[in-house]
Amino acid sequence: MAKFSIEEKISAVLEYIDGDDGVNTIARKIGVNYALFQDWIKQYKLHGEKAFEKRYTNYSVDFKLDVLKFMNETGTSNKETAAIFNIPSPPTILKWRKAFEEGGIDALKPKKKGRLFMSEKSQKKTKKTPDKGSVEELQEEIYRLKMENAYFKKVECLSSGKGKATKQEKVKAIYELRKSFPITELMKIAGIAKSTYYYQLKAIQRPDKYIEIKQHIEFIYHTNKGRYGYRRIHLELRNRGVYINHKTVQRLMKQLGLKSLVRIKKYRSYKGKVGQIAPNVLKRNFVATKPNEKWVTDVTEFHLFGQKLYLSPILDLYNGEIIAYNVEKRPVYSLVSKMLNQALEDLPEGEKPILHSDQGWHYQMSNYRHVLKQHGITQSMSRKGNCLDNAVMENFFGLLKSELFYLHDFENMEHFKRELESYIYYYNHIRIKAKLKGMSPVQYRTHAPEAA
Repeated sequence: MAKFSIEEKISAVLEYIDGDDGVNTIARKIGVNYALFQDWIKQYKLHGEKAFEKRYTNYSVDFKLDVLKFMNETGTSNKETAAIFNIPSPPTILKWRKAFEEGGIDALKPKKKGRLFMSEKSQKKTKKTPDKGSVEELQEEIYRLKMENAYFKKVECLSSGKGKATKQEKVKAIYELRKSFPITELMKIAGIAKSTYYYQLKAIQRPDKYIEIKQHIEFIYHTNKGRYGYRRIHLELRNRGVYINHKTVQRLMKQLGLKSLVRIKKYRSYKGKVGQIAPNVLKRNFVATKPNEKWVTDVTEFHLFGQKLYLSPILDLYNGEIIAYNVEKRPVYSLVSKMLNQALEDLPEGEKPILHSDQGWHYQMSNYRHVLKQHGITQSMSRKGNCLDNAVMENFFGLLKSELFYLHDFENMEHFKRELESYIYYYNHIRIKAKLKGMSPVQYRTHAPEAA
C-alpha cells in the first residue's frame, strides 16, 4: 500500500466530511484500506490536522497508565484508544499493556536509547550479582521476602483454606499483585509457567456459564434446609428441566461451599433378653416389590431442654415411607403398641407383611408378639449387636437427626414436636430419593406403575 502525505490524508478526510461520497467510495478512489481510512476520519474529528503530524514523543509513565486505565474502564479497542489519545501507532498500546502485566509500573518507564558503553555494561553486570553481605544484597533479599509474604497472604485470602491452593487461586493472587511486583517473579514463587498463567487468566475472565445453574442449586439446597447432597440436588434439577451431569453438580456445590449434613448414630433400646427372640427372617433383604410386603421399625431418643422424647416409627421398605409413628416422653410399651395399632388400622385386608426390628425389649413382649400373630404378621429380629441387619431404619434416624434435630434451634419441646411432625410429612411427600427415580416416597407409591 502506498504511503500518503499529511496533505493527502487531510484532503481525503475533508472530501468525506464536506462531500456526498461514502467511506468505501473515497477509500477505493485513493487506494487505501477501508478500516484505515475510518481511523483517519476518527483522528481528524478528535484532533484536527495535528492528528497527522509526525511526532517523536517519549510518553510519560503517568500518560501510559492513563491510557491503559481508560481502555480497561471503557472497553475501547486499541485503535479507538489510539485515536482518542492521538497515538499514531495502535500496537504501541498493546506493547504497554503487555509490559505492564509482566513487569508492573517499572516496565512502563522509558529505556535509555543507544548502545551501552563498556563501563555501563560492567556496572549492569555488577548490579545483577551484588557482593555477599552488601547493602544491595540485603535490599534485594528484603524485597524478595516482601514479595513472597504478599503472595502467600493473598493466596491464603483467595483459597478455600483446604489443602493446596489451586492453579486458579495462584493466578488470581498474581493478577492482583501485578501492580506491586513483577509478574515473572511472582510466577517463579507460585511455581507456574507463563503459558499456564495466561491460560488460567483467560479462564477466570471468561463469563461463568454455570451462573444460572448455581442459583438453582443454592435455591434447592436452602429450600431443603441443607438436607440435600449433590445426588439429590442433581435429581431435583432434572425434575425442573435442568439437565446436567451429577459430577458437575458436585463440583459446583464444592465451589459454592454447600455440603449435606453428617449423620448421627441412633439411640438403642436393647436391654438383654426379657422375652422371646424371633429369628432373622428378613436377612438384610431390604428390597420389596410392593407396598406392605416388608416393614421395619425401631426406637430413637432425643434430648432437649433437660427432657427426653422418644420416637417409634414403622417404615415400608417398598418406598421408604413412614406409614405410622408415635412419640412419647418415656420409652414405655405404649410407645410401640400405639404405633403398631395405627399401622394395623391402615393395613388393607389380606396384606400380611414381615415386621423387622432389633432385639429391643418392647419387641420381645408377649403382648406385642400376640398382636402380630393375630394379624398374620411375621416377626423378624436383627442378630444381637448387629445394626446392619436393620440398616434402613438406622439410615432414617441418621437423616432425621442430621436434617432436623442437629440443624435447628427449638423454642421448647412442643415446638420440636411440631417440627418433627412437619419433617415426617416432608420426608414422605416432598423429599426426593435417587433410588425412587427422583420421586418422594408417596409420589413413588402412587406413580410407580406409570413410571415403570
